[in-house]
Amino acid sequence: MKLLFITDNFPPEVNAPATRTYEHCREWVRQGADVTVITTQPNFPRGEIYSGYKNRLIQKEQMEGIQVIRLFSYITSNSGVFRRSIDYFSLAIASSIYGLSLKFDVVIATSPQFFTTWAARFLSFWKRKPWVFELRDLWPESILAVGAIQNRQIIDALHKVEMSLYRSADLIIPNTPAFKEHLISRGIPDKKIHIIANGTNVDQFYPRDKSLKLIEKLGLSDKFVIGYIGTHGLAHSLPFIVDSLDQITDLEIHFLFIGDGAEKEKVVQIAKEKNLSNVTFLDSISKELVPDYLSIVDCSLVSLKKRDTFKKVIPSKIFESCAMGNPILLGVEGLAKEIINGYNVGICFEPENRESFINAVQMMKQNPIAFKTYQENTKTLTQDFDRKLLADEMLTKIGKLLPQK
Repeated sequence: MKLLFITDNFPPEVNAPATRTYEHCREWVRQGADVTVITTQPNFPRGEIYSGYKNRLIQKEQMEGIQVIRLFSYITSNSGVFRRSIDYFSLAIASSIYGLSLKFDVVIATSPQFFTTWAARFLSFWKRKPWVFELRDLWPESILAVGAIQNRQIIDALHKVEMSLYRSADLIIPNTPAFKEHLISRGIPDKKIHIIANGTNVDQFYPRDKSLKLIEKLGLSDKFVIGYIGTHGLAHSLPFIVDSLDQITDLEIHFLFIGDGAEKEKVVQIAKEKNLSNVTFLDSISKELVPDYLSIVDCSLVSLKKRDTFKKVIPSKIFESCAMGNPILLGVEGLAKEIINGYNVGICFEPENRESFINAVQMMKQNPIAFKTYQENTKTLTQDFDRKLLADEMLTKIGKLLPQK
């Protein structure tokens, strides 16, 4: 089976879409599939091309059996709706043109931005092949939730395009039950929707001894470390979190933020203005280093803004952190909260509620018996969300789109 996968993010980028796509494709190769990925030069989130890459017309490489084709596109930082839209659209155009020269049985495209799915639909039409819409986020709902677009005419146009894509897809793979319910409520047939949840690579993320070298380097000895590793984006409510840290009086509690994004400068500035001593900021790290840094974290922070749209979201940070044995401090409502409470792997607070957040932080540190229970329960959650099993399930479902021999 020849699979063509179109994605805006791919390693060495380390955000959730890049990781999920790479780990699924790698597993499909192991299962015997011929996988080609079309993407851009790695640049997320700063809009700066990574060392070793150039924005060439075409650049090819092999990554664990995956044929990776990087195409020229307009590149900008992860901020500013207009310029980012041009960034996404340019890759869609390049993918559409170059994809015509490729042979494949199925083309797959992944959100959250859905310009990649435009390319997949185009190629599906001209090559007469089925296409799969991997729905990792509701777009344009997610950008509306953070106020990035407010023009009603633009919003209505995007919704029409969105529905057209859903209807034309041969298979839609949402990553949460809420996304499936949302699609069905808008008239998309149940039979062409199949949920594949986020998960984690248990070969890379597993409990291990703390990196004493890192603890010493960062000056975190004898600290209860609450860590956030990932994109500092408009949706993640990090300005609220950092602005609340001066209310935490326990000197042993320390927050560690690792990553970059549209809100990075803002949260660093808040910390400076408040002269906070209980927070450390680091730039993005490679995926290979994430487990080392998670090993020095006592619990992981996962937060989003208080919006109805985000009630349907299950952040992938949950699964990597739980695979490392780290309890979750969750500021997300809806499905994510149901998972944390259902598996009993952490404490939830109301998003953007300062009192609720402070109380949750204190409870996490001050109740060692409950904390130990959370740690033990992460094992069950990790077993249920093993990415290898999820990738196999997705490949089986894709295979059913082909003529059966």
